[in-house]
Formats: sequence, structure tokens, C-alpha cells
Amino acid sequence: MYKKIGFIFFLTSIFFVQFWNIPLISLAAESFNTAAVEDYVEDYIEKNGLPGAAIVIVKDGNVLYKKGFGHDSDGKPLTATSKMGLASGTKPFTAFAVLQLVDKGKINLDDPVVNYLPELKLDDGRWNQVTVRQLLSHTSGLPNPIIVAPANTLKEGVIERFREWKLQSDPGEKYYYSNANYWTLAYLVEQISGMEFNYYLKQNVFLPLGMNDSISAVNSGDIVNKLGIPQGYVTLYGTAMPWTELEQMFSGSGSILTTASDMGNWLSMHTSRGENDNGKPLLSQALLKESYSPQPGSEKYGLGWSFSSPNSRPARISHSGSLSTFQSQQDIVPSSGYAVAVLLNSFTTTYEHAYAISSGIIQLTEGQAPEVKTPTSKLIDLSLGFITLIYLFLGIRGMSRSKKWSEKRKRYPAWRFYLRLIPQLIPVVGIGWLFFIVPTLENNSSTILNAFGLYPAAMILLTIVFITGFVLTIMRIYYRIKIN
Repeated sequence: MYKKIGFIFFLTSIFFVQFWNIPLISLAAESFNTAAVEDYVEDYIEKNGLPGAAIVIVKDGNVLYKKGFGHDSDGKPLTATSKMGLASGTKPFTAFAVLQLVDKGKINLDDPVVNYLPELKLDDGRWNQVTVRQLLSHTSGLPNPIIVAPANTLKEGVIERFREWKLQSDPGEKYYYSNANYWTLAYLVEQISGMEFNYYLKQNVFLPLGMNDSISAVNSGDIVNKLGIPQGYVTLYGTAMPWTELEQMFSGSGSILTTASDMGNWLSMHTSRGENDNGKPLLSQALLKESYSPQPGSEKYGLGWSFSSPNSRPARISHSGSLSTFQSQQDIVPSSGYAVAVLLNSFTTTYEHAYAISSGIIQLTEGQAPEVKTPTSKLIDLSLGFITLIYLFLGIRGMSRSKKWSEKRKRYPAWRFYLRLIPQLIPVVGIGWLFFIVPTLENNSSTILNAFGLYPAAMILLTIVFITGFVLTIMRIYYRIKIN
């Protein structure tokens, strides 16, 4: 009797799914072990000293699970609706916006970009050959500037800066990741749509997907200063401290601030044939498939998406992202229909924690038990801390012996004496250039504190090396003058 009832229930379920398009969310969710996910994520952030994380898990267009862990810099618990920086995870959205305009016949992927942006010029004749597809796939040859000044508008951030640039390689020749590709694409969206890029995303991507808490900015400094998002963190010696985000123009390349809940809507669309909850397609299936496909000159990047290595199992369509205080990972697993997004309100230079957390969750969806490995970044930081203490000890010891050192060499001619100071002056000059000169280059607004936040444990070591080397040099010169 129970078998018959079960069979009738099964047939009824199929009927509703096929004819009324009602997904069996409860059945899918019931088969997914959310407790194992919670245990894994909580264990991971505790062992690695992370302040928090927010995650979402999707399967075949349905959100199965979303939750926040830990806290933000205001001391409030992180939730699935806490805003965090998506960083380079913005690029799939920018590509999606461009492909929407391709879908409408306003852009051709293989047209030179100068056809649409004639005002955008480089000091390189090859620029006239660069196509929209090559910008999307990072095969344009555009350089990737490390130091980026803020800008008030995309036009200011793109047009004025490109004029003296040269391409790194021939267009379409090879993959070369560059944020400049996606600044250009965001500017292209503005010019073709007639809308400011951030407004275009809101009207054509965020609102149709119900991503009501997602926003996009022009400069990274806007995150806290204008948008009121709590500060992110940097990690140091196995703990984390709130830090100020490095300010730079990042529109189109890293500008989206979103939530795990909103990312669930985004990934649901990608795992349900490009349709939103109302069944409305936001992009044709042909272009969606193209965006997930390797492009000429690039086997590891499609149109806004990167691909896992051929040896990775299961294969993923992904994008990671890092700002100086935030990190993200989004993964789509075509073989299972699962998709995962992980948002972190912290950044660690030596390890991609968002990628590792997402990988562990994917292992759980595959029926495997993920292992929380040794906290590599913590061990690296502690090792640097140990080296820092040794250098500090040796530096203080050297200072205490500066007088004897100078007396021993008092008969040296001046040139020979000062020549002996060069080995300890080389790191002083190099570190001084890094701390005091680099932050002022290219009119950027970064400071010494910003540089410190990029890798605190290493910067503490460099600071100790700089101070001890500088003081030791001054003391040895002082005693030489005093003795003679």
C-alpha cells in the first residue's frame, strides 16, 4: 500500500514540475546536509582567524542554503544580507551587461572596439584591431596597471589614462589578465546604452533578478565613505583587524557590493537557462553558452568567466575576486547543477580563503568530506613574525655595538668606511622607496597605511628592517665623526 502511495506521489510531483513548473525545492533541500556545511565553514573561519563569511548554495535554479557566519567591523553578526565587496567577481556581471547589448544587436562581439569608442586612443596602432571579444576574454593585450588613481567618472578613468599606453602583445595572441579590459567594457556599456554603468546594472541585471541589496561604485573608497558599508579586515598572525580599503578606480572590474542572498539569485539564473524567478530570460542561451566557453587565444577564460584546470574534478566555471579588505568566490559546477558563492569581509595576501571554502562546500555536494587543512597563511605570518623578532634582536645588538664597530674602523679612509655601510643601506633605500615613493606615483591616493595593509606581517618585518638599518647607519656615522 505504501509503495502505491509513494508511486502516486512521485507521479503527482512529476506532473506539477512538468506542467506547472513548480520546483521540488523542499525535496532538494532535504537531501542536502546543511549541518555539515555549517560545521565546515565555522571550523574553517575559526582555524584561519577570519572575522566572518557569508555563503549561498544553489542547485538547478533553486537556492538551497544561505547564511552568514562571524561578525562585521561594527560588531554585528554577518548574515546572508550583509553587503561585501565582490571585487573581480564583478567581471561576470560586466560581461553579462555587454552580452545583453550583443543580444539586442547593438554590439558585435568581433567588431573592433574603436568602432564604438572612437575617442578611446592608445599610443599603439594595434589598438585599432582589438575586438570586444578580446576585451571580454583578456586577450586584447592591454596592460594591467598596479597603481590606479581614483576617478569621478568612467570616462575620466579610461579616456585620459589610455593615451600613453602600449599593448603588451598582439591582439588575440594570448591571455593576459587586465582590469583595464573591464574598465573599457563598462565604458562601452555606458556609451552604447546611454546609461551610466552603475545605473545600467541596476535596471537590467539587479532589479530583474531581485538583487535589491546590490550596488556598484566608481571608486573603492566609496565603499565606506559614501555607501556606509562596514570596513573589511586584513589578517595578521592568525587574527584579523579592521582596515581602510585602498582607494582606486575599479568600475566594471571590481565595483559591485552585494550579499550572499543576492548572489543566490544571480547563480540561480545561471543554473536555470538564464531566466529569472518569473521565467523571463535575461540573456539568450546561445550567448550564455558562449560566455562559458574558451575563447581564441585563451583556454582558461571565456567571456567574463574563468575555468578550472583540466585535472580538477568536478570541473568548474568560476570567478574569484580580491580587494585589499574583501574577497569572493563564485563557482558553477555544470556536472551537478550546483553553484556556490562565498563572500569574505577580509583579505589574506598569501591564501585564497574564499576559494578554499567554496571548494570544501563543493566537495560536500559531491558526497565527500572536506578537510580543513593546516592554516597555511597563519603559519607563514607567524614565521615572518619569528624572523621579525630575530632581526629586531640583531638590530638592537648591532646598535649597542655601534661605537665599538666604528672604533675598530677608525683608521679606514672615509670612502672605505662608507663603502662598508652600503649593504645595510640597500634595504633601507629599497624599503624607503616602497613606503614613501610608490604611494605617490601616478597621482593615486594611497598612503603608507594602505601599503601596510596589503600584507601586514611582511610590512612589519620591512618596517623593522628599515628602522634598524637606518638607526644603525646613523649611529655608526655619528661615532665615526665623534671619534675622529
